[in-house]
Amino acid sequence: MLMVKRLRMGIIGVGLAFEKLHYPAYQRLQDKYEIRAICDIDGYKLERWRHILGLSPGDIYEDFREMLTRQDLDAFDIMLPIELNFEVTEAVAQAGKPIICEKPLAPTKEEALAAKGIPTRLNVPVMIAENYRYNEENNIIRDLVRLGEIGEVLYFIHNRVVDFPADMVKDGFARTEWRQHPEYPGGVFYDTGVHDVAALRHIFGAVDMVQAVGIEQAADFAPYVVIQANLRFKSGVTGSFSFFCAGKEMQRPLIGLRIFGTKGMIYLEEPKCGVVNVAYNDGRSRQIPYQPEMGFYNELVNFYKAAIGQEPLAVTPELEYGDALTIFAILEAVKTGGAVAVDREVAYEPAY
Repeated sequence: MLMVKRLRMGIIGVGLAFEKLHYPAYQRLQDKYEIRAICDIDGYKLERWRHILGLSPGDIYEDFREMLTRQDLDAFDIMLPIELNFEVTEAVAQAGKPIICEKPLAPTKEEALAAKGIPTRLNVPVMIAENYRYNEENNIIRDLVRLGEIGEVLYFIHNRVVDFPADMVKDGFARTEWRQHPEYPGGVFYDTGVHDVAALRHIFGAVDMVQAVGIEQAADFAPYVVIQANLRFKSGVTGSFSFFCAGKEMQRPLIGLRIFGTKGMIYLEEPKCGVVNVAYNDGRSRQIPYQPEMGFYNELVNFYKAAIGQEPLAVTPELEYGDALTIFAILEAVKTGGAVAVDREVAYEPAY
């Protein structure tokens, strides 16, 4: 347990994930966090962020290993290309201090399995920054389902559309070279679709098996322009998940996530819409407002409280392993045309 008022953080990777996702949350949590050191292979980024953060020249590093020996750092936040996640996390874990690592936890099934065991093998707390498991809308929907708000849940439809080719020329995540030419299976389906899978598993639990089909494309950023998967959860819930990575969904409202039960349905148009809709079979309806995109803030609050011993980590490598495994199973099902088993156990859940 750390006996400090603020966690003194070492940041590994000061690219878009830091700038657009983690840094705004750190700014809101200045009573809990202090950024003491940063690392990146890009010297321009280092100098830019050194001035923004008010750091000294001795607080910036091009090799993260040089940062690990510092005694004035309490924890590390890793935001690197997916293919480096496992390798760097395992190396940083040798320092024996708590770690945040961006999702997904590894680029391959084999490395994901190894990453799953890092906390136990090296006796170090690791949180995977899967913000969809911390987003307010998914926690609301999870509670509605588990409390039987729409009766017994029978099935769901989830449709995700991204226009990656158009996004590649914008000032966003799709512009990065490693996403346009990924060194991990599935490309944008893994990088983006793992969020949707995490949300579904957060709501419904462990996945029993998947079936899937896909339409191939020649683009480097993803082997399939569209994937359609059927999922059966160990809870008995079934549903379809469609992922279209090179187009638009022009009609409104969007298909989104629709969950059907014996007493009604739950509808979320998209994560940023700010309202979860519930419609009952007797004609009643209700709208539950929420603040969008709170996952990055909530995950840092959880990490802080876990570091000082107030609560357990909510999203561990063991939990995230199931999300990655589901993506790999869907890709295998597309390739083989058969059903692929996913979780061996009924469920793994942290002590929320």
